[in-house]
Amino acid sequence: DDTLLFGPDGFEAKRFNISDGLYMVLAQRAGLEIAIISGRYSPATDSRMTDLGIKHVLQKKLDKTKQIEPLMKTLKLDYDDIAFVGNEILDIKLSKRVGLAIAVADSCRELLEVVDYVTERRGGEGAVREILEAWFEAVGKSAQEFLV
Repeated sequence: DDTLLFGPDGFEAKRFNISDGLYMVLAQRAGLEIAIISGRYSPATDSRMTDLGIKHVLQKKLDKTKQIEPLMKTLKLDYDDIAFVGNEILDIKLSKRVGLAIAVADSCRELLEVVDYVTERRGGEGAVREILEAWFEAVGKSAQEFLV
């Protein structure tokens, strides 16, 4: 939800939606490759993604197109093979290149104008789960079968 909390000693904390995380784990178990791409480095993001078993955590580059290209080569993917979820103006460039561009409901107006789909839910409030529920339905799988 783009919230950052800083303590007086520089300690950083972020808020993550637990249902989004659950569905990210289930989707990975079902065979979906998930990558987190952030223009800003955050130890909190590293920690949460490690907790979820997300293997591809790309941080600290504002040009997300350049940031994802090495991973695309590794996974043998083209831009058309990628669905990307964003919320801010720095997500526009990559959104224009991918096969499916998605914005969360509370995204900036400029991004909303270029994406293929806008979630009903806001970032940090179940938008990722909403997207992954649609993915499970599209591939004909039930998230429940990947619980254990």
